Amino acid sequence: MAVINADATRAATPRTRKSRTFLVLNIVSVVAGVAIWWGLSLAGLQFPSPAEVVAAGWTMIQDGSLVTDVGASLGRVLAGFALGSVAAVLVGFVMGWYTVARGLFEPWIQFFRTIPPLAMLPLVLVLMGIGESPKIFVIFLAAFLACVISTYQGVVSVDRTLINAGRVLGAGDGTIFARVVVPASTPFILVGMRVGLGSAWGTLVAAELLAAQAGLGHRMQSAQLYYDLPTIFVGIITIGVLGLIMDRLLMLAGNKLTAWQENR
Repeated sequence: MAVINADATRAATPRTRKSRTFLVLNIVSVVAGVAIWWGLSLAGLQFPSPAEVVAAGWTMIQDGSLVTDVGASLGRVLAGFALGSVAAVLVGFVMGWYTVARGLFEPWIQFFRTIPPLAMLPLVLVLMGIGESPKIFVIFLAAFLACVISTYQGVVSVDRTLINAGRVLGAGDGTIFARVVVPASTPFILVGMRVGLGSAWGTLVAAELLAAQAGLGHRMQSAQLYYDLPTIFVGIITIGVLGLIMDRLLMLAGNKLTAWQENR
């Protein structure tokens, strides 16, 4: 038992050191970025200083506008992203597993992938109005199109040897799908979800610029009219921070779900 614990400790040490190094590099990168930003504001460029942006953000927190905008935008992103990801996983699995479904769905998915979701926004607004539904729908579309191909690719990339071995051992299609295809496709799905998350945020802001009474995109558009650069920067930074947090949560979930894979 002591030998096993010692081996586990030695194996964990390189990973721990790598994580610490990565964290230090992250901190250095953030500090350097803020320093460059501050330098640009002092150089006479039309950049608000970090202090001005912090002051604007604190004012927005105190009057409740930032909390309201974050709640509106985050709710739209979570709804559209969750629906799009679930639909993408289901359609991607069906396309990858059944040739008939692949032949039926693939032309339409490839067709809509060439059309930016934002190009659909005018049509969606005409058909669905200016409520929450069109905003959530275009976010759904962005997340779905980013994730479905990745899921499909994960299914078709599964080693056929594993599938054939399962059949030789007497496993049915359902067992093979659940025990072989789904685990092997999980890394592809997570990559697609991370890409879809970025597309969802980008689509949301554009949707809020056109038709919204609350949200970070709406706030930034209003600030543009008054040339309020600190408020615009608050919106940009808030979106970036929220997106980064959500991305890190996806990575954490991915590490848990793919713990069986060899760590590098």
